[in-house]
Amino acid sequence: MYQFEQPVYFYLLFAIPVVIFLFVLVLLWKRLVRRRFIDQDLLEKLSPDRSGFKQGFKIFVLCLALVLMSFALVNPKVGTRLETVKREGVDIVFAMDVSKSMLVEDIAPNRLEKGKQIITQIINNLTADRVGIIGYAGSAFPQVPITTDFSTAKLFLSAMHTDMVSSQGTAIAEAIKLSHTFFDDEDQKNRVVILLSDGEDHEGNLSRWTKEAADNGIRIYTVGLGTGEGGLIPIKQNGILQYYLRDRDNNQVISKMDAETLREISKVTGGAYFDGSNTREVVDGILKSLSGMDKKEFETKQFTDFKDQFQWFLGGALFLLVLDVFVLERKTGWIERLNLFNQNKKDS
Repeated sequence: MYQFEQPVYFYLLFAIPVVIFLFVLVLLWKRLVRRRFIDQDLLEKLSPDRSGFKQGFKIFVLCLALVLMSFALVNPKVGTRLETVKREGVDIVFAMDVSKSMLVEDIAPNRLEKGKQIITQIINNLTADRVGIIGYAGSAFPQVPITTDFSTAKLFLSAMHTDMVSSQGTAIAEAIKLSHTFFDDEDQKNRVVILLSDGEDHEGNLSRWTKEAADNGIRIYTVGLGTGEGGLIPIKQNGILQYYLRDRDNNQVISKMDAETLREISKVTGGAYFDGSNTREVVDGILKSLSGMDKKEFETKQFTDFKDQFQWFLGGALFLLVLDVFVLERKTGWIERLNLFNQNKKDS
């Protein structure tokens, strides 16, 4: 287990392309000036020991030193003591719709990314709870099992996309059915599922599994992503629009949010429905509902002591900076005598 003390210093890495750009710019300027004021053959005679390779090597060393300095300022910490601690919280399962209709851009940036933003902000405000993530389209699959590792959960959440499931559709019933397996304690009073979707359910048995969830004490909060007017489903490659999705009759598909389906699910299970267009209202509403629930006590293992690792990166950066000072922009005699690339071979 590791953590970063000051991750903001990773922004220093943006200086590297700037340094490389300036280096290339200076090289081009020097070449232009030499061509204007001195003959190339004469320059070779006047500066026979000048090394072009070492100029590039010095910039490489400088950039690598910047990387190490950035990591030193961030100060990675490694967990050194793993202990079992008791915590009280609620088990929360997020069910995220990853069907193609979630690519519609009727809410910014699109329905899928909006759903990810909502889940991320909810997780950021949790403390002693446990979370799990389900993805679903034409079928449902477990993305993250119940865990207290919020960082891992958010990492896997960010990787979710609409091509994860080959069978398209919106199997809300399958997601609700799968959520039953995430709650391993039969005596647990509060079981929460937060279902994010545009509500277009293309599979059957939704009413059956919604009632089954209510009978098992699973409270489902639904978040509607999209608008009633809907929009076309864009298919993009590398961020560039290729075409809009069409049906079998070659008509462009217009996807509209079905809020009534989502409201019915939350009503039957004793949850609540939220309009996903306002992230802050959704997050505040769900967190308020969670705070009023009875907490479950469970044991979990977590690191309670961390050791700084910045000194290794700082030492490496200082070594490279010292090396940069001693590496002169002149050819090294013993390397040149090796004649590795036959550059000194005379024509016979």
